[in-house]
Amino acid sequence: MNRYVVLQQLGDGTYGSVVLAQRRDTGEKVAIKRMKRKYYSWDEAMNLREVKSLKKLNHANIVKLREVIRENDTLYFVFEYMRGNLYQLIRDAERPFPEPVLRNIIYQVLQGLAHMHRHGFFHRDLKPENLLCAGAELVKIADLGLAREVRSRPPYTDYVSTRWYRAPEVLLHDTRYGAPIDLWALGCIMAELYTGRPLFPGNSEIDQLHKICAILGTPDRDDWPEGYALAEGLRFRFPSSAGVPLARVVPSASPSALALLAALMRYPPRDRPTAPQALRFPYFAVGAALVLPPPASRARRSSTRAEVENVPEKAARSPVPALPLHAALQPPALRDRFADILGGEVVHEASGEQPLRRVAGVGGEARGRSVLAALQPPAQHVPAPAQPLVSLAPPGAAAAAYLSAARYVTGSRIDTSLFRPLPLRAHREATAVGSGAARVDWAAKYLR
Repeated sequence: MNRYVVLQQLGDGTYGSVVLAQRRDTGEKVAIKRMKRKYYSWDEAMNLREVKSLKKLNHANIVKLREVIRENDTLYFVFEYMRGNLYQLIRDAERPFPEPVLRNIIYQVLQGLAHMHRHGFFHRDLKPENLLCAGAELVKIADLGLAREVRSRPPYTDYVSTRWYRAPEVLLHDTRYGAPIDLWALGCIMAELYTGRPLFPGNSEIDQLHKICAILGTPDRDDWPEGYALAEGLRFRFPSSAGVPLARVVPSASPSALALLAALMRYPPRDRPTAPQALRFPYFAVGAALVLPPPASRARRSSTRAEVENVPEKAARSPVPALPLHAALQPPALRDRFADILGGEVVHEASGEQPLRRVAGVGGEARGRSVLAALQPPAQHVPAPAQPLVSLAPPGAAAAAYLSAARYVTGSRIDTSLFRPLPLRAHREATAVGSGAARVDWAAKYLR
């Protein structure tokens, strides 16, 4: 610790105190957290959750751990220094923040949460005080002392985050919670950013549940039977309430912001979007038409949703042929729970006379299309595959159609007048492959 000079006290908590310090050799300012408990071995210190999680998490929106020092059985964590936190930013604001500033803050927090959840951790104590910032331009998630690994087995402890940002399943003493509690806390923080005051400032766990029901309404037993089972175990009865529209609670929020907020504040944890799903909401599609879903290049499946490929629009209206027997016997694919919010499922089609390719679901029709559809030239119907046929789109039309569309999240448009059409010439290489048919050298075609 003789390499640092302590400048001032920054804060004092249950498990440690934080000071602002400066390196003697470089002059760099750092935040040093001094743990109050004694640690008599390095193994004991390195097994701390905060150390284990920060060693594995390296992201621009997660605070960086510079080094760990053990001196006289006292443990010190040296972090990068951020001059404030989100609570101070909200408290010191003279006027409400414009929505683009709030969107940038929420986007950064979601990026950090997505990285954390992807690497098997969830925070458990997300609140404005634990979101460090350098103004509204840079936000980082900090204080991972309560972070848990997703792969660790429940039951978990009842007390996790500060009461005002605690998910209803945790308030009902559920010990099998997971990453969705971080998304609920982010919803509470998002509402607080818009209004400047906490959304559910309860005085106790019971009062907290009553305040949640007063705004969101009484949960439906059919939608959340697990919550009612937990409430019955605690002899708690949900108050009867119709709720208040979020547009009245957060009047300055746009419709797309209210859609994201309503999704984050759902009672059943399984119905809340994951962090990557929340990043795909129209709220972050700046400058793009909200009916367009984000571009995707291939079909992806997960345990909660099924996403499908992108194709042109015409065949979405073509008649669907009868499915073969073996396809009809297969179980239906999972439906996209957020299709209505994200602009509808994107259905892959083959243009021309080829049939519609059914990827997710058997019935219904597509309600959205991707900007990548313009990239796919119309296919030609070939009666006999004697030789490969090269179909060339009009020069520059595909690139211009794609690049003129509004880009996702960034909100900028590209001037396609700077692009010159490049004539593409098919190059055939007479090499016998299999049956002896001529093969098209696609690499040579685009490199010539």
